[in-house]
Amino acid sequence: MLTQTNSADGSNHPGPMSPDAILTALDPEQREVALALNGPVVVLAGAGTGKTRAITHRIAYGVRIGAYKPTSVLAVTFTARAAGEMRTRLRELGVQGVQARTFHSAALRQLGYFWPRIVGGAPPRLQEYKAQFVAEAARRLGLSVDRVAVRDLSSEIEWAKVSLIAADDYEKAAYATGRDAPSGYDTQTVSRLITAYEDVKTERGVIDFEDVLLMLGDMLNSHKAVADEVRSQYRHFVVDEYQDVSPLQQFLLDQWLGGRKELCVVGDPSQTIYSFTGASPRHLLEFRRTYPEAQEIRLVRDYRSTPQVVNLANLVLKRAGRGGGAHQALELIAQRKPGPPVTFMAYDDDEAEAKGVATRAARLIQSGVPASEIAVLYRTNAQSEAFEAAFADAGVGYLVRGGQRFFQRKEVRDAIVLLRGAARSADPERPMPDQVRDILAAAGWADQPPAARGAARERWDAMQALVSLADDLAAAATPEAPATVAALVAELDERAAAQHAPTVEGVTLASLHAAKGLEWDAVFLAGMSEGLMPISLAETDNAVHEERRLLYVGITRAREHLEVSFGRSRNPGGRATRKRTRFLDGLWPDDARAPRARTAAQKDQARALLTGEHDVALFDALRDWRLEVAREADKPAYTVLTDATLAAIAEIRPSGIAELARVNGIGPAKIDKYGATILAIVSGAPGS
Repeated sequence: MLTQTNSADGSNHPGPMSPDAILTALDPEQREVALALNGPVVVLAGAGTGKTRAITHRIAYGVRIGAYKPTSVLAVTFTARAAGEMRTRLRELGVQGVQARTFHSAALRQLGYFWPRIVGGAPPRLQEYKAQFVAEAARRLGLSVDRVAVRDLSSEIEWAKVSLIAADDYEKAAYATGRDAPSGYDTQTVSRLITAYEDVKTERGVIDFEDVLLMLGDMLNSHKAVADEVRSQYRHFVVDEYQDVSPLQQFLLDQWLGGRKELCVVGDPSQTIYSFTGASPRHLLEFRRTYPEAQEIRLVRDYRSTPQVVNLANLVLKRAGRGGGAHQALELIAQRKPGPPVTFMAYDDDEAEAKGVATRAARLIQSGVPASEIAVLYRTNAQSEAFEAAFADAGVGYLVRGGQRFFQRKEVRDAIVLLRGAARSADPERPMPDQVRDILAAAGWADQPPAARGAARERWDAMQALVSLADDLAAAATPEAPATVAALVAELDERAAAQHAPTVEGVTLASLHAAKGLEWDAVFLAGMSEGLMPISLAETDNAVHEERRLLYVGITRAREHLEVSFGRSRNPGGRATRKRTRFLDGLWPDDARAPRARTAAQKDQARALLTGEHDVALFDALRDWRLEVAREADKPAYTVLTDATLAAIAEIRPSGIAELARVNGIGPAKIDKYGATILAIVSGAPGS
């Protein structure tokens, strides 16, 4: 079996890789992608199967054998982070000059270039946020709006624009798609608001992100000279995450292509989670109908996750049935060695869940898992507050994904100014990382993090990320591309333009949507109860199917450790009326192991066993014993006893066989085999 790593190709290369070396670094299916140099090509790539690796090696191989000029390739994706990763991997493969950008970044660059020639003068100013102009449009129509209404109306305007729906057609389109207008408004009002919004923008001389794509597409469509110039420049196109393309993005892509077929698209229908924004998997699913001659390649070898994680992901999709798109799902094949079992935890309430997750995350950090390799994922942003409080109380650093952008932080801006100034007089004989440490020390960085939490720690974390980036660049340096302070500044400028931030140390707290495209060693899927997963707003079959895919995306973010949890009630002392998500019917351990009929006392006890408030030292002792037993039997550890059962034992600390027998997961056979040993471990643990 070919072993793959999380890096671009598993090692640092002193120079450009040879064509044979580029291919050798790939598995058979990835190699097939790399060899498919002429389009149209569609790559159906499951989570963790190395799609970015495959397409960057495809580009590098094409450049190395002379099939592509680097500057003739345009690779587009949906996030600045993904585009930055693609550029980094191409650079590590020794390929320079390829344009790897988001749709908006590529379009904005081209629009800015052609605008003075076609329209004259400077292009309109890009307005990043719609809220100000939506609020003004609402006032003109006499509508009363608050912050939440402005946000919802902004999203609705964005949906209409990316769906290529004009204001006059909004009512008809909303009815045809079964789309409800934002709460408190009717479709006619939204239609009028869209018109007013466009009027406000025109008067202020600004454009929004959707305008960038639409204006460039129209310019290419109506000006042959512009189209010819762009099409002569870009002859080969690669589109990543093609399942998320919108009608507007597809329109622009069609204009770039101009009827040509040199197109390679990559996507996974099972990861379609942005339908509410106008994204549609239709273009991916119908690619071979559009291009009957297209070559289709499937990537199903999962190098990211353990078999335990992959198995759960596959089962979640399989249980959707044909109506849930299971016939389109790629069944992943795990390539990693077995890891720990997936843990399922039910807590009394949300506060207990947050506290339990923070405690277990702290234990992972103590065991050697970096904090930056741990994530807590939830369905809605409002859920983050409880976890922020719990991690702060536990003294564990964290960062909320979706907060202030890295390069907008004052300390980062100030540090880059210092680095830029120092680059002019940097000592070429002194190691760049040492110089960077001295420069940043003047801005408040120190070798060790501050004892204080909060803003002080966040400032240190941000500057430490710059130090770590300097170390990474120095490690990847070559004689042709030495590591200098100037090179670091250039890298930071490129990352700032693409909002590709370096890693900041701390546990990530993020919504499931924000986690798309990311991965961690350990993932906690929290709040996995009915009403949150699927969310109560998912009232149609299609909406519920998309919620299932969202859970699938969350599961496949984990490399090794995965814990799924929920709280039975919202508040401490509240009624335990919540049920775990229907998507885990038959997969949650209680479904398979719990007796069909239990007494009320047994049910109460089962709840108590799963609070997560167990003796950590005893749990570790039990886990060490289990590992020894598993090694002697040459079996996976979870076949001895699961983590959930060990946690239950460590919580109730049974003093005899009768108490031990009441633990979920301990049956007569387990008692005969391990009962005496378990009780001896419990009695010998500290605190007994």
